[in-house]
Amino acid sequence: MSTVYIFSGPCGCGKTTLAKAYAKHIANKNQDKQVYVIHGDVFAAGFTEPDNRNAHISSGKILEWEDILKFNWDCILTVAQKALAKGLDVIIDYVVEDELPLVQELARKYGAKLYYIVLTASCDTIKERLNKRGDSYLTERALFLKNKLDNLPENQGHLLNNVGKSVEDELEQLKTENFILE
Repeated sequence: MSTVYIFSGPCGCGKTTLAKAYAKHIANKNQDKQVYVIHGDVFAAGFTEPDNRNAHISSGKILEWEDILKFNWDCILTVAQKALAKGLDVIIDYVVEDELPLVQELARKYGAKLYYIVLTASCDTIKERLNKRGDSYLTERALFLKNKLDNLPENQGHLLNNVGKSVEDELEQLKTENFILE
């Protein structure tokens, strides 16, 4: 049986760091099975826009943010489907706002277990991490997402606050069945 792990959370919460570490953990633990990691930001980075984006939106040749998100999720789900069809475990590293039902449907289709982990941190920690990595322009969006994700009913019981925790501490917390979705 394959497994899908979703690492969600606002920018600056450590999704990518934990997803990479967890993939290595799974691969080393289960040495006869590969894990395929999908970093959603790779698809988002595929869009190269003009410096003055707003001046070109009205032409219809520049996608709105909502269309970009839909495109990214279409790509993520297509790649996940291909990996599941090969019997691989899949880790998805991307912000999940309204897309959880799409991943649940995919997991059901392939009879895969589904784990859902929503990383969170304090507002100050998020700001500090984004500034440290040179992404301070993401702060407003990250804080909006933190508030939204921390309060979504489907995320309750799936939140993992990683403030002051090492990656090893986080991996230890993931050993429980708390994050499985039925």
